[in-house]
Amino acid sequence: MSDTINWAELSEVEKLKYDSNYLRGTLVESLANPITGSIAPGDTQISKFHGMYQQFDRDLEKERKRQKLEPAYSFLIRVRVPGGLVTPKQWLQMDSLSDQYANHTLKLTTRQAFQLHGVIKTNLKKTIQGMNAALMDTIAACGDVNRNVMCHPNPAESELHAEVYDTARRISEHLLPSTRAYHEIWLDEKLVADSKKDVEPIYGDRYLPRKFKVAVAIPPYNDSDIFSQDLGFIAIVENSQIVGYNVIVGGGMGTTFGMPETYPRLAEIIGFCLPEQVLEVAEKVVLVQRDNGNRQNRKLSRLKYTIDNHGIAWFKSEVEKLLGYAFQEPKPYTFTRNGDRMGWTKGADSNWSLTLFVEGGRVADRGDFKLKSALREVAKKVEGQFILTGNQNLVIANVSADGKTEVGEILKKYGVLPGEISGLRKNSIACVALNTCGLAFAEAERYLPSLITKIESILDQHGLFQDEIVIRMTGCPNGCGRPYLAEIGFVGKSEGHYNLYLGGNFNGTRLNTLYKETLTEDEILAELNPIIADYAQNRTDGEKFGDFVIRKKYVNATLKGSDFKH
Repeated sequence: MSDTINWAELSEVEKLKYDSNYLRGTLVESLANPITGSIAPGDTQISKFHGMYQQFDRDLEKERKRQKLEPAYSFLIRVRVPGGLVTPKQWLQMDSLSDQYANHTLKLTTRQAFQLHGVIKTNLKKTIQGMNAALMDTIAACGDVNRNVMCHPNPAESELHAEVYDTARRISEHLLPSTRAYHEIWLDEKLVADSKKDVEPIYGDRYLPRKFKVAVAIPPYNDSDIFSQDLGFIAIVENSQIVGYNVIVGGGMGTTFGMPETYPRLAEIIGFCLPEQVLEVAEKVVLVQRDNGNRQNRKLSRLKYTIDNHGIAWFKSEVEKLLGYAFQEPKPYTFTRNGDRMGWTKGADSNWSLTLFVEGGRVADRGDFKLKSALREVAKKVEGQFILTGNQNLVIANVSADGKTEVGEILKKYGVLPGEISGLRKNSIACVALNTCGLAFAEAERYLPSLITKIESILDQHGLFQDEIVIRMTGCPNGCGRPYLAEIGFVGKSEGHYNLYLGGNFNGTRLNTLYKETLTEDEILAELNPIIADYAQNRTDGEKFGDFVIRKKYVNATLKGSDFKH
């Protein structure tokens, strides 16, 4: 096959993947090299398939250069957690690993996964082996494969929610790469003598053109932001049973400043499938993207561009050819929100679940606010589950009435008992950005909380403190925090400067629109103040902020991704 490929026409990553010996690369040699804290350039791409990104501390960059030292390299490790569900034992293991080998914090991601930050090269293997000891892995958490599969975050709510979780778990397992490279490199499995005999029945020898994301949702809650996914399954409930799923394809948030041909896009419905057809539908959608996605330019290689280049009707037809049958007509459904519902809820089995706000998804002990210590004690003492949500929050799930009382006492003891927070803050998301992300132009996680505090003072003046408004910030346009679906979105342009986007809606079914570019904090507050005042005085009954700014023509609705302006 390699003799028929003109590698010069393709992205250099394509040849790298092919030559990697099914994701082995030279990782073993890179890890053994004592001269540098980094790995070989080619291995930085291959290591993503193993769930990690090489980074460096950008706060120390100038001083390190002054001292003629290499950057302070470390690694982000991302754990595959389908549906975000982990046991207390697994939570405790991640907590311990973060203290042993990382920066003493846990990051809850927007894909319902864990991230560890600050792991140095010599600790990578020990960290991954520690995860494996608790039956967790980092396989396909990054890279040009299907990534962590998302779903509604609490299967304890009902049998239907449990079924949705099981569907997400099965999709994740079905779409895993087959190579044993991960087990050989990190878990010391015996090396296959001729690894070129490995077979990737779904991915082939070059894997996908780019990353691929899947989510499952059960209305009325769009808490996995399903329209931002390459592939989504919307559960259809009739007579208290899931009769099947509406299938949606072509979502994606990433874009690039200065490249108008890149844009965020919402997924579209192509039909309805039965529960027993979900795995084959997922596989065939992946195969069509594998064989038709752009392998020349990685910035144009996501499924959304494949669909826009060929047309949605063509894509549906190609999937149906592989399936050997046609999709049924989509069925009606309604989404009411895309955020998490905070506080305690009682499940169908009379057990309780607490959705706990975690600002920026960062689990840490800071001063008198000792969230990490509190959750460690909960995991040790209370029988239940821990569920990471797609909005960077945490559900302490499936606890008894006595457990509910004990959880409250523990959270109070460590100063993290849920108190009154604004509707804006509880619907906030921020990506990591600086100081570790090499793509970030500006702050996000470290800055958004203080900006929200200033916006809250404006909201409070107008009696809107408790009104829920979706606000999101990313340090670059790649969209990890899904800023283009927010009612108020910020994307970093340079240090201290952000593009302001308005007009997404509260249920996650509409892109927002660029309102003003390259704003400082003072300019952001000056722009938002009169709009918030207008909203307080002139909104209609039940009208959400994103809908209001469009009705009042602050921005026009973005009706399709290709119309989106940076």
